[in-house]
Amino acid sequence: MDPHLLRQLNAARRDRRAAIMLTDLGDGRNRLVMKGDPVAGDLGAAIGKAFLSVRSSVVEADGRRFFLNVHVPSPRMVIIGAVHISQALAPMAQMAGFDVKVIDPRTAFATDERFSGVDLVADWPEDALKERPLDAFTALVAVTHDPKIDDWPLTTALHAGAFYVGALGSRKTHAKRVERFTEAGLGPDQIARIAAPIGLDIGAQSPAEIAVAILAQVIAALRKPADLSEQPSAR
Repeated sequence: MDPHLLRQLNAARRDRRAAIMLTDLGDGRNRLVMKGDPVAGDLGAAIGKAFLSVRSSVVEADGRRFFLNVHVPSPRMVIIGAVHISQALAPMAQMAGFDVKVIDPRTAFATDERFSGVDLVADWPEDALKERPLDAFTALVAVTHDPKIDDWPLTTALHAGAFYVGALGSRKTHAKRVERFTEAGLGPDQIARIAAPIGLDIGAQSPAEIAVAILAQVIAALRKPADLSEQPSAR
């Protein structure tokens, strides 16, 4: 492999950016394609599918055969609020392959006894996320129901382009949130990205059922982002 391409790939992996090392199996030439780079024709469609599936494969496009070696950062889930929903959601998300962090400055809730085996930080989100900021491969789940805790990570996730941004609360609660965020300078398109009420509409009632609805919506946003706007929310 071209050393220059290898350095580019390593830099992309270090910066948690998605990339595909494209090899033309006819002449052996390599090319690094970053997610979002314009690629026309059937090859572009195949690259788009590879980014979503996160599977390396051989494809035929435009009369040639290519090997697509996919390099996508592992998805993260940052949960704001060490509540009952989070107790169910965190281990389920870990089993689904997410790198999970739970953040809550309320030390009465953020205890190791309630979140055994989970990366738990009893601090304000502004401080807890300094060393590892939110990015495009992060799902932000805000469930404290407290604007003082939820608002900063929600707006930060929107600015960072997090692939999923969800917030617990009724439609009335979200309407007030929209007013605050509009006053703070966020545009309608940004605010519309917030899944609120959070989770797919599966009739969930218990904290565990709500956690299932949230995780399903997060996975849909990760794997089928074009379809997310058509999916009804639950809470």
